Amino acid sequence: MTKTAKTIKIGPLTIGGNNPVLVQSMTNTHTCDIEATIAQIERLTAAGCELIRVAVPTPQDTAALPAIIKAVKIPLVADVHFHYKRALEAIEAGVVKIRLNPGNIQDRQQVNEVIAACKANGTAIRIGVNEGSIVESKDKALRQQELNRPLAELMVEKMGEYLDIFDSCGFDKLILSAKCHDARTTIDVNRLIAQRFELPIHLGVTHAGLPAAGGVRSAVALGVLLEEGIGNTIRVSLAGDPINELSVAWEILTSLGLRKSWKPEMIVCPTCGRCQVNLLDMAQQVEAALVGVRKPVTVAVMGCVVNGPGEAADADLAICGGHNKVAVYKGGELIATAGCEEGIAILLKEIEKL
Repeated sequence: MTKTAKTIKIGPLTIGGNNPVLVQSMTNTHTCDIEATIAQIERLTAAGCELIRVAVPTPQDTAALPAIIKAVKIPLVADVHFHYKRALEAIEAGVVKIRLNPGNIQDRQQVNEVIAACKANGTAIRIGVNEGSIVESKDKALRQQELNRPLAELMVEKMGEYLDIFDSCGFDKLILSAKCHDARTTIDVNRLIAQRFELPIHLGVTHAGLPAAGGVRSAVALGVLLEEGIGNTIRVSLAGDPINELSVAWEILTSLGLRKSWKPEMIVCPTCGRCQVNLLDMAQQVEAALVGVRKPVTVAVMGCVVNGPGEAADADLAICGGHNKVAVYKGGELIATAGCEEGIAILLKEIEKL
């Protein structure tokens, strides 16, 4: 359960309150390439994405939105920077939400136009604040004075300034987002935002990095905040194919018991000197066989008899190594003892039945 009382309707989704924490991602295709963007959105949706964001830096990108929206089932969010007309075009195209940093649009009247269009069309706005949003003053003395204060405090103050703009327009269909590249500041700033504002919060560690390091940073920051009841949607931002973001995001949520898994869980031992089978090869074959299975089953791949039988008792399916042979379990019951290759074949046939 989150600390946020207010709920926001975004297309068919309800964010905030006691509703489930939702998983987001973002395409890295050129949105004007309609075919490629649709194909990537479908891949991300199949991997568990529930809300997808697309970049719209050009008129060609916003012109592509109606065709994309018509072709996909997932709600679409437009990522807008600098050009308020792109926001107006995306709203008219039918996106359910826009991502907007008011600091990127200097003309207040243009921001007001975007807010009015969102209000007229029922479009939500995610207000983004990051490190670059903080110091906009040209006064060097003021800039230095502000930079000597904690970044998290400055980000929350800037968020308050942005919210004043929306309050003056009578608009509150908002989601808040304050992102940093490091876990510690991300934790600090979102704690402060949750204390001060009663609006849904989108969590993420921006520019987190390549999958290994970025996944760890994201898991640390998001795990701490979610366990404290902070956060209503999440994105794990990783360099490369965005499909990698979904597995990390779902692992965070299911590990904390915030969402039920819809796909298989693999338990694999790290191996040690007791292992007498090629455990890595076994695990990779099992992992490949589980692709496309959309059931919350548990499959254990263990290297020896020390922990193997115990894990097998709790798993739906399991294979445990011995002295150049394996034991295969189903529902905690031993169903076969065989050589490695034969044992793997037996397990893979059982997976096919799932």
